Amino acid sequence: MDKITIKDLEIFANHGVFKEENILGQKFVINAVLYTDIRKAGINDDLTESIHYGEVCNSIKKFMEENTYKLIEAAAENLAVSLLTEYKKIEKIELEIKKPWAPVKLPLDTVSVKIERGYHNAYIALGSNMGDKEGYFNMAIDELGKLAGCEVVRVSDFIVTKPYGGVEQDDFLNGALLLKTILRPMELLDKLHEIEKMANRERIIHWGPRTLDLDILMYDKLIFENDDLVIPHVEMHKRDFVLKPMVDIAPNLRHPIYQKTMTELLESLNC
Repeated sequence: MDKITIKDLEIFANHGVFKEENILGQKFVINAVLYTDIRKAGINDDLTESIHYGEVCNSIKKFMEENTYKLIEAAAENLAVSLLTEYKKIEKIELEIKKPWAPVKLPLDTVSVKIERGYHNAYIALGSNMGDKEGYFNMAIDELGKLAGCEVVRVSDFIVTKPYGGVEQDDFLNGALLLKTILRPMELLDKLHEIEKMANRERIIHWGPRTLDLDILMYDKLIFENDDLVIPHVEMHKRDFVLKPMVDIAPNLRHPIYQKTMTELLESLNC
C-alpha cells in the first residue's frame, strides 16, 4: 500500500504524569505514516483523490493541544483513533510521539512511543427470537456504528429460520453485517456483549431463546482460538442461517480454513 509520511512535526502541548507538565507544557515531536491508495491522485493530479497532509498536520496539532493525557501511550492511542476516524482514506497509520524533554533526571535524547493501528474487516452474525427482533437488530447496527473507529459497511437482508439445537422455541430472525473496525477481536467481543446486554440478553439455556445474539464469524483472514472466542466461528460452515446472510453481503469471501467461498459453502451444505 502507498504511504504519505509526516516527519518531525513539532507541537507544544500539556501531556505528562507530573502536574508541572500539564500546566507548563513541553515540546512533542510527531511522526506519522499514513497508508492509503494514492494511484488515482497520481494519475489525475487531484488532491481530492489523496489525503491532504497539511490538514492532517493541523488535525494532529489541534488534537495534541486540546487534550491532556498523563501518558504519551494514551495520547498516541487516542490520536490514532481520531485520525483514522476523521480521514476515511487512511487504512492504517504508524504513529510515533517523541518526548525530547522527558523529566527523568538523566541525560537522554528523547523518549518515544510508536504504535501501528488500522482497519480490519469483521463479519458479525445477528440472531433474535424474542420480542421486537428487527428492533433489536436495528439497535445493534446503530450501536456498532457509534463505536469509535467502527463503521457498518454492509448489512444483509434479514431471514426467518427454524430454531437450531433441539430446544423448542420461536422462529429466529437472522442476519449478518460487515463491520470495518480498529478494535481487536477480544475488544470487539466485549463490545458485542455490551450491546447484547442493552437488549436484556440472558445466557441461560445453550442454544435457547434470546433477545439478541451477536457472534464474530470472521475477522480478516485470522485463525484464532482461546477459551472465550474462536475465529472463524466454529460452526458457521454448517449453518445455512449463517451462510445465507453471508452470501448476501460477501458471496466470494473465502473461509480461511476450508478455502471455500461463502457461496461454495452454502452450495455444499445444500447438496
